[in-house]
Amino acid sequence: MTEAPVHRLYHHFSELPASVRVLYTAVLLVFGMAYLFALVLIFHTYSGKDGNPKTLSYEDIVIGYSGTGKGSRLEAALRGSMSVMLPFEERATILGWLQEGADRTKFESGIRPILDKRCMACHDGSNPNLPNLNGFDNLHKVTETDTGTGVFTLVRVSHIHLFGITFIFFMMGTIFSHAYVRPVWFKSTVMVMPFIGLVADVSSWYFTKLYNPFAWVVMIAGGIIGLSFAYMWFVSMYQMWFARVPAAVAGRRSHDRGDVG
Repeated sequence: MTEAPVHRLYHHFSELPASVRVLYTAVLLVFGMAYLFALVLIFHTYSGKDGNPKTLSYEDIVIGYSGTGKGSRLEAALRGSMSVMLPFEERATILGWLQEGADRTKFESGIRPILDKRCMACHDGSNPNLPNLNGFDNLHKVTETDTGTGVFTLVRVSHIHLFGITFIFFMMGTIFSHAYVRPVWFKSTVMVMPFIGLVADVSSWYFTKLYNPFAWVVMIAGGIIGLSFAYMWFVSMYQMWFARVPAAVAGRRSHDRGDVG
């Protein structure tokens, strides 16, 4: 089978000015670091909801979006991802208070001092992505039956993800478009898959609240996004600085110089 010819508007990394390649490299390095931090954040946010803080499981995703259907969000956090943030005795005190009905009269003397000491650094209400535990009225919102992430919270996070990640993969795709990858349909598929994965991922947050098995779609879509990111990152970096110039590109250069007729 004959390989598709190089498009007249295509420019390989080797044909770009050094300054552009340095710019692309800087962007890729920062994106790579940011993605690693994002993975750590996702693991910290969702792992342990099923009682095992060492892994991120299907059950963690289900509980994160649709809730446990029993207990409260605060109880689930204290038994899961937040279990390492408090000593056993203080955690047992709060759990006991929750199981007794989370009474207001016992909050000020027994619970508030623990929260002020252990939790207010992050849960003082300044971060809209974290529950506000400052005061009984705010705390009471997370002591009710755990129904997972609220719809309006998902809406807020959704628009941030859709705008932000679309911009990131537009930049990644622009850089990767200079890579020499054949067949062209495979290269195009790699470039479009993160956008398909993003739509599937965000949509499945809502569907998981209605039908728990959609949690698998969340996990698969996240994997597709991650694999696409890694492939474009490594191929771009390798071809930009280490790989030999592809024969088709080198041949075009020779032809443009008049070396071949």
